[in-house]
Amino acid sequence: MSAPVLLIHGLMGSLRLPDLGPMLAPLVSSAPDLLGYGEHAARPESAITLEAQLAHLRDAMDRLAGPGGRVQLVGHSIGGVLAACLADAWPERVERLVSIEGNFSLKDAFWSSSVARMDDAQLQAMQAERLADPAAWLALSGISSPDAQRLDWARQWLGMQPVGTLRAMARAIVARTGAADYPALLQRVFARQPVYLLAGERSRAGWDVPDWALKACAGQRVMAGCGHLMMLEQPETLAAQLRDWLQA
Repeated sequence: MSAPVLLIHGLMGSLRLPDLGPMLAPLVSSAPDLLGYGEHAARPESAITLEAQLAHLRDAMDRLAGPGGRVQLVGHSIGGVLAACLADAWPERVERLVSIEGNFSLKDAFWSSSVARMDDAQLQAMQAERLADPAAWLALSGISSPDAQRLDWARQWLGMQPVGTLRAMARAIVARTGAADYPALLQRVFARQPVYLLAGERSRAGWDVPDWALKACAGQRVMAGCGHLMMLEQPETLAAQLRDWLQA
């Protein structure tokens, strides 16, 4: 039987919207909110650190697979950084990993870098603008003329985290991906576990995947007709690809 799947979301939103769980069946999966998001949105900004998120996700692994149990990790965007850090810290607990345009470098963390520099007024203005016009936010990822369902998902994503959470996570991710030892961490993960790379057709050119990772990965795919927010555009196609890689 395949190990259960832990889905780790990006800087905004949730991997429960849309609900990928039924689409991943018969795989058992969980998509917890990170600290500062959704049910944990009241967490103060000062308490949102990379270390705290990793401990939070380790507890999520325990709930999903039992203490010491093995899981499969799927990380989107900054969730790819967290997934790699989890796999490096507890390699015995990670069976394989899928990086959905997870950050390899500061080039990938360009939006986090921008958010990390914003003050409260700038962050509040950005959040208010996006909540007022979620279609414009989706258009930034190439999703034009979204239907009512996608607009609803976008509104929920945008409202899942306060601006302090965005800044805290952006700063944590910039610090981790910009550290001199981050490439070595990634190389250790690729050497220990099968790692799969998934990108959207519109966003692949901007994903800073090094040559060594392309050679070392267990598989890679570019999903046609979508971009970085592929789970909002083509959730069924995304789930089918994940099942193909994770039902080993």
